[in-house]
Amino acid sequence: MTTRPTVLGYVRADALSCAEELAAATDSLVAFATAEGFTLGTVYTERDAAESAAFRALLEEVKRTEVRAVVVPTMNHLGPVGTPAAVRQRLEFHQAQVWTVDTR
Repeated sequence: MTTRPTVLGYVRADALSCAEELAAATDSLVAFATAEGFTLGTVYTERDAAESAAFRALLEEVKRTEVRAVVVPTMNHLGPVGTPAAVRQRLEFHQAQVWTVDTR
């Protein structure tokens, strides 16, 4: 039996309008991981973009583990901690690929 690689998730609650959209966004990460042959690890949910605590925790997990992929619903979810391109580069600097799932 082959172990499937792990992908981490990141979702910004403030990029969504309600709890149902947050649940749907998280479900889309699960579906993406399954379809692409990954196991979905921790989904970091940013509740306060000003503090970006969830993003920092995500980055720390990428740094200390062998997880090399992060999935977000859309690139907009990378916005409040910098420009989406800059945040993507920051993750890629630590050898984590970034994929998006369009939930709309």
